[in-house]
This record gives sequence, structure tokens and C-alpha cells, in this order.
Amino acid sequence: MRKLDRRQVLWTFGAAGAGLVAGGAPEFLRGTGAPKTVHHVRRSVPTSRPDPGYAHGRPLQALRRPIHSLHDLQPAAPPNAVALTIDDGPHPVWTPKMLDLLAELDVPATFSLIGVQVTEYPQLVRRIVAAGHQVSDHTVTHPLNLPALTDARVREEIGGGHDRIAQISGVAPKFFRSPGGAWSQRIIDVAAEHSMICIDWQVDPRDWARPGTTTITDRLLRAQAGDILLCHDGGGDRSETIRALRTVIPALKQRGLTFVAL
Repeated sequence: MRKLDRRQVLWTFGAAGAGLVAGGAPEFLRGTGAPKTVHHVRRSVPTSRPDPGYAHGRPLQALRRPIHSLHDLQPAAPPNAVALTIDDGPHPVWTPKMLDLLAELDVPATFSLIGVQVTEYPQLVRRIVAAGHQVSDHTVTHPLNLPALTDARVREEIGGGHDRIAQISGVAPKFFRSPGGAWSQRIIDVAAEHSMICIDWQVDPRDWARPGTTTITDRLLRAQAGDILLCHDGGGDRSETIRALRTVIPALKQRGLTFVAL
């Protein structure tokens, strides 16, 4: 796939940053638009007409570096919103438990999916999308040294993850998260070629290290309006994460925070 020039990148990110992806945007960013066919995907994935890459005279944060906050997106989320992102799935045990919990607590989330697991557990990918959650590309094999890989390998990891999600779910991911939050300009450029905004996070409880339910809970409770929260449903036993979120989500709601998908 050829590299986009600056105007095309701005053209693409204007639409993605605005969140106007039919069926994928949160309620506060619903829009309409014409169908667009994703490369290597048999189904047509609906998207909207793009907006410029500028909002209120300022270039979108997402065009310059990975976003860490909902305030970096335009139109902005509600001032009291937070976004829960869940990485490293789908997992045959913990993803269903996470989906059950989110359904029980009525919370939308964004799942960053690993390509090899998308292929292995396609029914879980479809369940995530059917439940109304957002999906994000998290590479094919989750290499923590992504910036150090060859150009061909970077393209394979990012493009392959994007295409596997699109082929199996029928929804082209509009977001990309690099494993371990490892970024380079080349990674951002390749994600742009696939019309994806790069997302990072603001609150990391390091739940992947299994520090204990109490520690995960305390760290997540530090969230403030606009924060992107990082949790995991893959990569190991995630019982601590599930237990922590059962406490954290109601507590944050009680503080007046609203959960949105990216």
C-alpha cells in the first residue's frame, strides 16, 4: 500500500478523529455517511465523508503523536467522560468474563486485539463487535520491539492486524495501539496508511503484572475526566482485573464520570 501524502493523512484522520464510523462511534459522536470498501475485505465497511484535520483552527493532536486523552480527539467527548481500553485479547476465558461484566455494568469499551488471536477466536471478535464495543488493531503477534523491526515487518504487523480484524468482524479498526506503548514516526505513518489513529493511555494500573486486586483498584480510581484507562483481558490470568473493575466502574460512575468507547 502506498504511503499517503500530508493532505490525504489529514483528510483521513479528520473522519477518524471525529469518530464518525457508523456502528463504531460512541453515542455522542454518531454520524452517517457513504460506504467504503476495505482492502482485502469482502464486506463493505461504512464510513463518513471526512472532515478537515483541524478543529477550531488547531491541528488535531492525533495527527502529531499518539493520543493519551479524550481531549485529544475532536469533536471532544463529554467533559466528564473516560474511556476504558482492554488489550491483548481475545482470550477464550477472560474475554467472555470481561464482556459479561461490561454488559452487566452497561459500559462500552475499546478492545485492542492481537491478530493471531483474532484468527484463533473469531467468534469472540464478533461478540465484541455485536455488543457495541470498539475494536483496535494491536498488531499480529504483539512484538514489544516494534519500532526496531524492519519496515516490511512493521507493515506486516500493523496491516496484518488491521486486515484480520476487518475480515473476521466486518468492521475496519479506526485505532491502533503499539504493544507496550512503543512508538516511532514510522509506526504512526504506517497506521495512517490504514486510516488508523494511534492511541496510548493516561492511567496504567499495570494489571498485566498481577500486582493484586487492591493495587489495580487503587490505581484505576485515580482516573480523571478525559483519561484513557488501560486494562487487559489477555496475556495471562486476568481475574484480578475483573475483580478490580467490578469495584472501579461503579465507583467512577458514582463520582459522575461517564464511560465512552473511542
